[in-house]
Amino acid sequence: MDQMKKIAVFGKPAGGKSTLSKKLSAVTGIKLCPLDLIEYKKNGERVSQDIYSKKHAELIAADNWIIEGLGTLESFWQRIDAADTLIYVDLPYYVHYWWVTKRLLKSPFVKPEGWPEGSSVLKGTLAGYKYLGLSRKFWTQELFEKIQDKAKGKKIYRITSVRELNDFVAKIEKVV
Repeated sequence: MDQMKKIAVFGKPAGGKSTLSKKLSAVTGIKLCPLDLIEYKKNGERVSQDIYSKKHAELIAADNWIIEGLGTLESFWQRIDAADTLIYVDLPYYVHYWWVTKRLLKSPFVKPEGWPEGSSVLKGTLAGYKYLGLSRKFWTQELFEKIQDKAKGKKIYRITSVRELNDFVAKIEKVV
C-alpha cells in the first residue's frame, strides 16, 4: 500500500468501492473524491457535461487523490492514464445485484456509503439494476486487457470475489 498517490477505484455498481475507498483514504491520508458527488446535483440530477469535465480535470490535476467511480468513458480513460494505482472491483454479478438490493433495503435506516446528499436511493437502485444489465457489454475481459495495456508499470489490483475484497480491506486496516 506504499507510494500510492493517485488511485482510481472502479467497477460495477454496489461492489464495495465506496467502503474500500473510504478505508484507503483513512489509511493513506489521501483525499477521497467519489465521482457521484461531482456528477450529480443534490437533487439527484446530473450536472452538465462541461461542469463535470471541469471538476474532473481539477481532480486529476491534483498531486494526490483517490477517485472512486466510473463517470464518463472519456474521464475514465483520463484517470487510467493519470493514476499510479488501479483497483478494479469485479465481483460476480449476483453479488452486485444482492448488494444493490441490500442498499435499498437498508437505506431507510442507514445512508448508503458515498451516496450524494438528497439523491433518491430508489431511483439509484433502479439505475443500478439497469446499469448492471448493461454492464456485461462494458466490463469485459477485453476491457481489462485494454486497461492493462494502458497501465504498464502501474499497480493494478483486480478483486474478483468477496473474500478477496474482504482480504484487501483487512490488509488496508492493518496499516492503520
